[in-house]
Amino acid sequence: MTPAQRFLTARDFLLRHRTDYALAYREFSWPALDTFNWALDYFDPMARGNDNPALKLVDAGTGEAAEFSFAQMSERSARIANYLRGLGVERGDRILLMLPNRVELWDAMLAAIKLGAVLMPATTQLSTDDLRDRIDIGQPRFAIVDSAECGKFDAVDTSLVKIAVGTSGAAPAGWRAFAEGYSAGAEFEPRGVTQARDPLLLYFTSGTTSKPKLVEHTHESYPVGSLSTMYWIGLQPGDVHWNISSPGWAKHAWSCFFAPWNAQACVFILNFARFDAKTTLDTLVRHRVTTLCAPPTVWRMLVQEPLASYAVSLREIVGAGEPLNPEIIERVKAAWGITIRDGYGQTETTCQIGNSPGQPVVPGAMGRPMPGYRVELVDPDGHPAEEGEIALPLDPATGAGPLGLMTRYANNADATANVLRDGRYHTSDIALRRQDGYYVYVGRADDVFKSSDYRLSPFELESVMIEHEAVAEAAVVPSPDPLRLSVPKAYVMLRHGYTFTPELAKRIFAFSRERLSPYKRIRRLEAYDLPKTISGKIRRVELRRREIERGDAAERLPGEYWEEDFPELR
Repeated sequence: MTPAQRFLTARDFLLRHRTDYALAYREFSWPALDTFNWALDYFDPMARGNDNPALKLVDAGTGEAAEFSFAQMSERSARIANYLRGLGVERGDRILLMLPNRVELWDAMLAAIKLGAVLMPATTQLSTDDLRDRIDIGQPRFAIVDSAECGKFDAVDTSLVKIAVGTSGAAPAGWRAFAEGYSAGAEFEPRGVTQARDPLLLYFTSGTTSKPKLVEHTHESYPVGSLSTMYWIGLQPGDVHWNISSPGWAKHAWSCFFAPWNAQACVFILNFARFDAKTTLDTLVRHRVTTLCAPPTVWRMLVQEPLASYAVSLREIVGAGEPLNPEIIERVKAAWGITIRDGYGQTETTCQIGNSPGQPVVPGAMGRPMPGYRVELVDPDGHPAEEGEIALPLDPATGAGPLGLMTRYANNADATANVLRDGRYHTSDIALRRQDGYYVYVGRADDVFKSSDYRLSPFELESVMIEHEAVAEAAVVPSPDPLRLSVPKAYVMLRHGYTFTPELAKRIFAFSRERLSPYKRIRRLEAYDLPKTISGKIRRVELRRREIERGDAAERLPGEYWEEDFPELR
């Protein structure tokens, strides 16, 4: 069989046994691939003459919809691939991709895969400083950027070939217009063969130090590894699948690109300036969305509406990014008769653990290992445990893990050796295994935490806070929030001569807003005598415990300020 046939055999097996978890888990095996280019070997042949919808983009403000078939996406991306080749893109070249949810994002991704280029997705929320760091670390040669974000590059000293998307008329000085690419030839001929383990994607981690790591995925690890994600969601051919996720993060590639198109489902996107629960529900009904993936923050907003009054066409609904509250699951089930199913994975992997379709859902549990994944729990000494770190065993002979696992951190050999030690990939996440085989998420082994659907690094936020003239030391921990699960709170020790007044708190919040991307900024603030170890290290664990004990109480702690206390900052 050809590599494409082996891929399709594995895909079809999971589609056939979508609701038979025991059989699927027992008998599934990853396809053995030597050469493979997902866009050329799978997508283009599947798309040839295929007028079924592949992508549907809806503007929340106007209600206007743009729909593209698989055949159209194949042709559009071929033209863009030829255009990029004409600009000098070669196999292995790195392309920074900084686009919102617009069709050019999908065109560019498909084109880059066809060329054998390496994509570095980035969120449009990046500040100029964030952007400079990513360019310094990732060393891209090309950048494809939304025109609204081009100004961020003015202060970045770079020799990038810059391509602007969405320009009306001429591109800014020093930029090429992406729209020129649609005049290129519609027939693309690859130069050479793509090896399945050639690099394809580089995703930045949040970073527990000042330098984020670059997670490297290949032409098989995400395109083919996403079969586990497809299985968890329960996607089928012809589905209209909506994943509420921002571009630039790995979850977008999971569920807005590879998983749905592996199943020949239509990717659905609603573009909105600000999330609105009623608009979201109206959209689900109007556009007959059949499968929905949303972070728990979104689910908590949706249940504030009268769900039962919306006649949705949903068959499968899932959540990922953080544990779901059982109460939310029950409220959705009571309204729609459908159970939200949790799933777990990382930027470094595809879906590892999840509640698959047709299986009992245990409240509070994130499910069982997905087909193709073997999961172990280990204690700090590497011994098997019933509660411990989630680890994926590596093949003793080859050192390879499950096909959906990254190859390495491209810029950090020491970090790679650390997570791939002792014959396992170590996730740094702690879980409990129940007697029935279901896993319950406990928390991170380190101090990184989630706010809404974003993973935040205390070290990064603290590094910004201590740049303020009044702040001597800072410790950032998650503070419980009924909507976002948690928000970043900074405990600060002030420099001599400063008093913690409302005016100073306001200035520190303003400083945070200026220096940090919106999803990172500090939301709560308190002056506090930071607890420390004998060696002088801050004991964040005590501060986290203090926040946990407060629960979801809306009252401020004594001497605490919230960003909402200063509406003039908005």
